[in-house]
Amino acid sequence: MARQADGATVITYGGTKILCTAVSGRKMKEGQSFFPLVVNYQEKFYAGGKIPGSFFRRERGATERETLICRLIDRPLRPLFPKGYMFETQIMPTVISVDMENDPDTLALVGCSAALEISDIPFDGPIASVRVARVEGQLIANPNFEQREASDLDLTVAGSREAIIMVEGEADFLSEDEILEAIFFGHEAMQPLIEVQSELRKIAGKEKREFLVPEPDQALADKVATLAEARLLEAVKIRSKQERYAAVGVIKEEIVAELVDEEANNKEEISETLSALQKRVVRQMIIRDQIRIDGRDFNTVRPINCEVGLLPRAHGSALFTRGETQALVAVALGTSKDEQRMDNVQSMDFKKFMLHYNFPPFCVGETSMRLFPGRREIGHGMLAERSVSKVLPVHDDFPYTIRVVSETLESNGSSSMASVCGATLALMDAGVPVTKAVAGIAMGLIKEGDDVAVLSDILGDEDHLGDMDFKVTGAAEGVTALQMDIKIGGVDKAIMKQALEQAREGRIHILGKMAEAISVPREELSPYAPRITTIQVKQDQVRTVIGSGGKNVRGIIEATGCSIDIEDDGRINIASADGDACKMAIKMIRDLTQEAEKGKLYMGTVRKIMEFGAFVEIFPGTDGLVHISELDKERVRNVTDILKEGDQVLVKCLDIDRQGKIKLSRKEALGQTLPEVG
Repeated sequence: MARQADGATVITYGGTKILCTAVSGRKMKEGQSFFPLVVNYQEKFYAGGKIPGSFFRRERGATERETLICRLIDRPLRPLFPKGYMFETQIMPTVISVDMENDPDTLALVGCSAALEISDIPFDGPIASVRVARVEGQLIANPNFEQREASDLDLTVAGSREAIIMVEGEADFLSEDEILEAIFFGHEAMQPLIEVQSELRKIAGKEKREFLVPEPDQALADKVATLAEARLLEAVKIRSKQERYAAVGVIKEEIVAELVDEEANNKEEISETLSALQKRVVRQMIIRDQIRIDGRDFNTVRPINCEVGLLPRAHGSALFTRGETQALVAVALGTSKDEQRMDNVQSMDFKKFMLHYNFPPFCVGETSMRLFPGRREIGHGMLAERSVSKVLPVHDDFPYTIRVVSETLESNGSSSMASVCGATLALMDAGVPVTKAVAGIAMGLIKEGDDVAVLSDILGDEDHLGDMDFKVTGAAEGVTALQMDIKIGGVDKAIMKQALEQAREGRIHILGKMAEAISVPREELSPYAPRITTIQVKQDQVRTVIGSGGKNVRGIIEATGCSIDIEDDGRINIASADGDACKMAIKMIRDLTQEAEKGKLYMGTVRKIMEFGAFVEIFPGTDGLVHISELDKERVRNVTDILKEGDQVLVKCLDIDRQGKIKLSRKEALGQTLPEVG
């Protein structure tokens, strides 16, 4: 298959098959300054025997799930291409069969690594990935969907023979030691997948194309260091991000102007040399002098400020500020009609909780025409969503659709973790009965030989110039989500253990600061939030509530303005910000579903006159017969002598036969009133 691609594999697991292809350009664009790698993961609906539900009946743009899997594949592969490799490269894993038991996502990464391994594209692989679950305390590699449903851990681990490269997942408050055990269980479980790729390369691998890593101009590097190193060392110690960037920018402009040779066209080379020098200066300052850019030690978290209730019409809101990173988070509560439909090759689901993360250009003092969320925003939002979802109430107890939106107002490192903290505060402010508070922290790493510095609450520059970005979220009791990306060959167990322990200490500190603003959910919802009341009717009464063609339920909605959601099991959720409207809707539903009781009095309406009696509606949709002999104590010749259509009449239920027909009497109700009967 795909014989004209540089590398192509089909990976099969059970009934799941993924075609993975890799193609890399032969010419590098002039002035290319970054590695243009693109991963396009796609799930074809025919793979599961389905037709897409869109208007066009074909796959369109990437879904949220596909976007997240693209990131899952991109992140561990990207650092394994040679430094300076700037050729356009496209990796396309396509799901062509799916068995509804095995998730294709981790398999796709293995298939892509194999495609690169047998291709002629320079690649420092192979690598593999596995999913790790834990059921009743037992770790399971590559669990099926049934096992994942019962698991308290959903962890994806990618690595090489020697080390871990990427980790991403969620957990039900597992301890740091349990997380560490699962990560290295996954690393061991992936080794056969790495070995089989090496064997495949021996059988089908192409000779790798020649690529020489560009050698830096040492004379230029020495000259730049002489002119700029001392100045850069002072500039990178400036604590304000914008002032630091401005100072570094001035130094770079002056050095470029002094050394540029128009004939040699070396302006770009000088800029790259200056950036490399800045990276070396910062890393040496941290490793050698034990000083971070903003003067903190390795464990200290930046100053934190938390506010809640800033937005009067949102149902909950919070402003979380940590150093120069700030997130404004808002909560909106809705009904089941606001759930998000998620249609994919494996299933169609409805999401009741959504967390959306936005990163506008002004938050880093820049301009941009790209104002819609990209892959990064979707990935950060999902990490925060997984983190917070573990503390949400059971839907039956709190039947709301919840949308949380995090607006990054300022960013200097770890805005996704600010979103986690802000989301918890905003949910509490909204009165959502979360079970615990959740906080997040980003850990960094500087590694020079055997010298290691693990940094808590990293700045943007420490992320950019460092070797690791390790985000950990959770409550005081344990971890709820984590995500790790590295830029070096891998990290060992000792480094990960230290990072997890520092993250736990930082998380506890942050939770304490958050509790100063709000420590428990508010007792009342916002006055602008819908009030959802749940009532139960019999399953066979659902049809009655809905009515022919939806007539009854539409009538209730029109009369009350409430939103009404009816479940097949007879649960009915009635939502409105107006309490009186809710009560009115409940009464109308009760009127539709109440059943006649023998011996009870009812005030009814005469709906039809017959020669033998009158049909009286005692509540909407339910009527009974008052026989002519039951109209009065005296003998009645004509029904119309006593009643006419539209009359209100007090009647008593005499009997209900096996067919449900109701026998009523006006005669037995004479002289009585409803209040007397109660």
